Amino acid sequence: MSVLPDKDPRFAPAPSCDPVDTVIIPRARDIGGFEVRRALPAAQRRMVGPFVFFDQMGPAEFLTGTGIDVRPHPHIGLATVTWVIEGEILHRDSLGSVQPIRPGEVNWMTAGRGIAHSERTPPETRRAPQRLFGLQAWVALPADREERPPAFAHHRADALPVIEDGGARAVLIAGEGWGARSPVETESAIVYADATLARGAALPIPADHEERALYVLAGAIEIAGDRFEAGSLLVLHPGDPIVVRPAEGADGARLLVMGGEPMDGPRHIWWNFVSSSKERIEQAKADWKAGRFDRVVGETEFIPLPER
Repeated sequence: MSVLPDKDPRFAPAPSCDPVDTVIIPRARDIGGFEVRRALPAAQRRMVGPFVFFDQMGPAEFLTGTGIDVRPHPHIGLATVTWVIEGEILHRDSLGSVQPIRPGEVNWMTAGRGIAHSERTPPETRRAPQRLFGLQAWVALPADREERPPAFAHHRADALPVIEDGGARAVLIAGEGWGARSPVETESAIVYADATLARGAALPIPADHEERALYVLAGAIEIAGDRFEAGSLLVLHPGDPIVVRPAEGADGARLLVMGGEPMDGPRHIWWNFVSSSKERIEQAKADWKAGRFDRVVGETEFIPLPER
């Protein structure tokens, strides 16, 4: 646990310009009875640092005997991280990993040259009604690391740094921030944190990373006198340290902080594939269609390659 700096000049908000460059309102989509809200990629912004994909999952309620069933599907050129707030998801992959993810834990899967995985509600969880609420992000790999071997790592909740001060609390999911470092190994310098603010609290957002964004998950926040409601992604102006507070009248707020350095070039996204090369994506499409990806242990189903 560490404490937020409170008098460091790096954390003073810059009065000379608007600290929020772009506001993105995620679009909702139904994926088989389960609603997600997609903030990245968006027409206004394709990436924030290496974060190339960002979904809010739920909140959703499932009846006894039901749950999510995301059949085996492939990835290349990225790392996935699912942050569960309520509920539980069972991860299986083609490396042989079988790992449930629960609130506060991190499953960091690096696809590299290719991996397949499934995400399902565990059988024991289906024995009663249950809720699922969380976030899924994809982090694009640097061009010279896109073809690295695939890997999977799990981190318990008590392994993650917690930064607390005066009613502000941030769990550092991955990367570095506020003088702390997450044990999650990443291929580039990032910050990814889940922060909660009590009424009257303040959270400094340092300018350690050139590209940064805030996703307001609950409540409402105030930045330099402007109010932002839950369900909005705020892309911040580069180089400006800011301070976030719960908005007037709000009991508190919860937000995700993400960012990193600009990517080393554009990224192409097609279905679940991310690459700096269109040709590499075409190869991945052909490999999945021909069954050349390794199979997910314990699974017999799979998602076919989309026609479009």
